[in-house]
Amino acid sequence: MVIARTITRFVVRPDAHARKTSVYESGVTPYGDARLRFSIKFYLVAMIFIIFDIEVVFFYPWAVVFRDMVRESAFILWEMLGFVGLLALGYVYVWRKGGLDWN
Repeated sequence: MVIARTITRFVVRPDAHARKTSVYESGVTPYGDARLRFSIKFYLVAMIFIIFDIEVVFFYPWAVVFRDMVRESAFILWEMLGFVGLLALGYVYVWRKGGLDWN
């Protein structure tokens, strides 16, 4: 490991790191800094989307099981309605906390 690191230090050009961190603009000369700061709201909305999207994925297996379980369908229906109610409460909580406001 030490030998490889030493050889790399002598072989690699000093400006190689500067080229790796420079902005690539498809052959056009870059101007300004391409690394802009994103608002934290984008990340918040992305996390909310991922959470609700994963929860919605549970609807498909529920529908398959609900179709096959005729005798216990009332229990499964109430169980899923409780799950949907919990999703609705989570959405209302995020809404009330201002997670969806862009001001």
